Parts: sequence; structure tokens; C-alpha cells
Amino acid sequence: MNGSASSIKTRISRIEITDENLTGRAGLCFLSRYIRDTEIVKILEQRFTNLRKSSKGNPLSSVFHQVLCFFINGDNFHLTHFDHLKNDPGYAGVIEVPERRMLSSHSVKIFFGAFRLSQALQLRKILHMLFIWQLKKEKPEKIILGLDTMVMNNDDARKREEVAPTYKKVKGFQPLHLYWGRFIVDTILRNGKAHSNHGNNVQRVLKNAVRLIRKNYSMDVPIILLADAGFFDEKLFILCEELDIGFIVGGKMYQDIKDFVADCPDNRFYEHKIGKRTWYFLDFTDSRKTWNTNWRCIYTKPISDSCGQVLLDFDRPESVIYTNLGMANEITSKILALKNWSVIEPEIMISTYHGRGCDELVNRAFKDFGTEQLPFKRFSSNSAY
Repeated sequence: MNGSASSIKTRISRIEITDENLTGRAGLCFLSRYIRDTEIVKILEQRFTNLRKSSKGNPLSSVFHQVLCFFINGDNFHLTHFDHLKNDPGYAGVIEVPERRMLSSHSVKIFFGAFRLSQALQLRKILHMLFIWQLKKEKPEKIILGLDTMVMNNDDARKREEVAPTYKKVKGFQPLHLYWGRFIVDTILRNGKAHSNHGNNVQRVLKNAVRLIRKNYSMDVPIILLADAGFFDEKLFILCEELDIGFIVGGKMYQDIKDFVADCPDNRFYEHKIGKRTWYFLDFTDSRKTWNTNWRCIYTKPISDSCGQVLLDFDRPESVIYTNLGMANEITSKILALKNWSVIEPEIMISTYHGRGCDELVNRAFKDFGTEQLPFKRFSSNSAY
């Protein structure tokens, strides 16, 4: 406030109950205008003109706009809630849509029912556009992409196409997500029993992301893939080499690795601290029986927790991390050219790998923002939703 306290003539003198109603949707008006001003609905309308079979009814831009506002509003995620909103002139006024153009639940079902799986997958291109826009805005010197799956619990829903048991002992879907920080770069909805490396989904998603970065942002920026042991596969490692990108991927503790570590002298082990947590680690190369290449491998074992308390031996989970950073390849040369040597140090890679928890936070935010349960029986409609 520009004026002094003495210049304020009207002040709060008491708090009482009022007959007037304050709306919780006040902020939705600004978000609705933001959606319009970014012109995202126009882009969607141009890309999906074939969804509209007749010139009658709402334009596609209005349909997309109302669906996005429905998600952001978050009062109720049942499709029948559209019927309630259609008869609510206050809501129509907030999102600035004429009452005659408000969607009903029937029209929303028809809209999502018009999506075929190929069209639903085309929506990923909108995520790609937002990713490149954000890259150009933040201009990072290196790009770390996270890869993970997210279980969507549809156990108590009626029969849905492609719903299957997941590793979390519930029936549902298990989409594949590619992250950059807090942003979802790409996603593919998959059935519940699709494991991390199922089919060629990972290869498609990763190739698309690298192509987008190289074409629209930078040909030389170092790209590093971060993933847990669910993606442990040399085929993925070789693909990263072909794409000239780095990887830091969790491995599996096989018995021969345990035997090798047990036989190593103490002077080969080093200590790494993050806050009060401490790890022992061992840097070596490893190749499985079916592999043709030796990859850099970092063995880690915690010896104290986040409070600095020493862990007993049975409470020290061993883990291994595989990487191509620090080896004789193109990605290492790019990192060294930036004079960013610390990236290839084992301590930094251990810290980076343990930072994968940020991806889990994105999954949690995704579920908190909306709902895990998808409303349609057809897989293609749910994929678009």
C-alpha cells in the first residue's frame, strides 16, 4: 500500500457471519484466461480437426478449454459433474463461456469417445512443445531426463479395457513417464502388467526426446538419462551410446558382484557424505555374461542414516549403479568440453541417482492434482483423458 496507516479511512472493526457467499473459484477466472492467452486450445483445435464430424455444436477450442478448466477446478472428477456445471451460471461466468455452449456429460463422453489410440498418442506432441518452450526459457547447460512408471489404481472401478494386475498388487494402469525436473516430457498409458522395459516404449520415448532437443534446442548440450533398476538392460545402454547421451541406471546385485566386492581390499573403497548420511562406494567395470561391453559400475553401501546414526550390517542395503559417464565416448567428451568434470565423479553420480525421488514427487503431484481412476471403458478414451 502506498498510503500511510493514518490515511486509511476504512478498517476492519469486527468479524461476523454474513449471508453473502464467497466463491472458491475466484482464481479459476485467471487460469481460464491464461489458457486462452497461451493459445494452447487453438493449437489443439488445429491438430484435431478430424474429431469434429459436424459444423454444428461447440467449436473444438471451446470443448478443449472447458475440459482443461474442469481438470483445474477439481471439484469433482465424475463426468456427470459436467451436467451440474452446465446448469451453474456462476461457473459459466467464471470461465467466461456462454451458458448455451456449456458442455454436458453426454457431449464430453462423445468427445472422448471420438479419440482413436493414434489420436490420443498425438496429444504427446503438445507435451513436447511445452518441453521445448521451457528449455528455451531456462537454457540449461545439461539436461537430466528421468524415466519411471506410475501405477494408477483402478482396482475398485468397473471393468476397463487393458486394466491388469500391477506390481503393487492392485489392478490398474502403469503409464511410462519421461521427466525433466518437475515437468512430464512424454508419457504413454499402458496396461497394468506392462513392466518398465515393456515392448519398444522406452526406445520410442527416448529417441523422440533426444531428437526434439537436438533439433529445437541444442546439438551439443549433454543429455543424461536417469532410471532405476527396473530399466536395467544393456539394450538401453547401447541405445544411449548410439544417441550420444549418458545414462545413470540402477543395477541388480548378483552373487558374483557380491563376491567381487568382498574380495576387494579396503583401500579400494571410498567414503561419500550427503549431510549426515554416509556411504562406502567402489568404482569398477562390470559385464554380465550375455553382454559384449564392460560398463562403469559403482557399488554403494550406506553406513549411517540421515540422523548420523550408524546402521547395523543387516540394515545396510547394497546397490549398484551402471553408467557410461567417464568412459571413452562422445558424451564424456561433451561434458569435459564444458569443464564440468564433477559430473563424471562417482560421488556426484551417487547423489544424482539418489535424487530420483523427485520423479516420485511428480507422480504424487499428478495424482493429487487429478485422480488415478479413469472414467471410460475404452483404452483409447482413457489414454486421451
